[in-house]
Amino acid sequence: MVNNTFLQRLQVFNKCLFVGQINLVVQVIYTKTSDSNLGEALFMFRKIEKPVIMGILNVTPDSFSDGGQFSGVNAALKQAAKMLAEGADIIDVGGESTRPNAEQVGVDEQIRRVVPVIEGIREKVSVDIPISIDTTQSIVAEAALDAGANIINDIAAARDDEAVLTLAAERDVPIILMHMQGSPQDMQDNPSYQVVTDEVLVFLEQRIQIAVKAGIKKGNIVIDPGIGFGKRKQDNFDLLANLQRFVDTGFPVLLGTSRKGFLGKICDITEPVELANATAVTTALGVMAGVQIYRVHDILENRQAADIAWAIKQSQT
Repeated sequence: MVNNTFLQRLQVFNKCLFVGQINLVVQVIYTKTSDSNLGEALFMFRKIEKPVIMGILNVTPDSFSDGGQFSGVNAALKQAAKMLAEGADIIDVGGESTRPNAEQVGVDEQIRRVVPVIEGIREKVSVDIPISIDTTQSIVAEAALDAGANIINDIAAARDDEAVLTLAAERDVPIILMHMQGSPQDMQDNPSYQVVTDEVLVFLEQRIQIAVKAGIKKGNIVIDPGIGFGKRKQDNFDLLANLQRFVDTGFPVLLGTSRKGFLGKICDITEPVELANATAVTTALGVMAGVQIYRVHDILENRQAADIAWAIKQSQT
């Protein structure tokens, strides 16, 4: 645990966070937010030297592949520690399932689910592992930041609640903006594109402009093409084949293919938990394209895939 007296004054320093074989350089700013918490860690990505693995921690009863497994605080903290030991660089905590046809969860229930887990991670697992809050609601994001989260991961790119942008700007925290056609309730009903990569890029460029206008620093913006969110099978493969175009925007790119159904259709696998290896293939592909961040359930397999692909990429001439 962190002694609260350590947080009485602002301290700005460059910290080299080494987890496993990943060297993620961040600027960490610790500032006291109240007498009852561990303080708030705000940081801006300055340099990502190797691929970053974001571990998925769904504290929900109905997520598509691990619903209910980590809905209790103790189970969630045990999983967070396991992910950290296996090489996760960020832990992404979510209190609302975003699988196709998932029911919406109110902000109070989301807060009830995620805040004790985030506080527990800070108190019992890691003081400084970056934690992202997976939510589209500013009220939930604010509660999560107060509890110790450092990043906002918004699958709606602030279309559901533009106050998310104001919050990210005021707190000076990174925000992940993702593309999704429709909402989780209807996104897979009949998605349609003319040229999916072009359309997703245009959307993300528009959301970036809106985020910057709201006061968010460009260095605090991460983009996500939204694999599996309002996409047909071929749309997902077209996006994967064109990851370099997202990298070329100059913004850090997050790739989220973990255990998703379009992989199972190719592999003839119906159980999402059996798609760790398939996911790892896409991680390796992403590394070769220059993608920086990978949101995954299976840390070890994807850590290994990312590290091997990175070693190969470093040998390219």
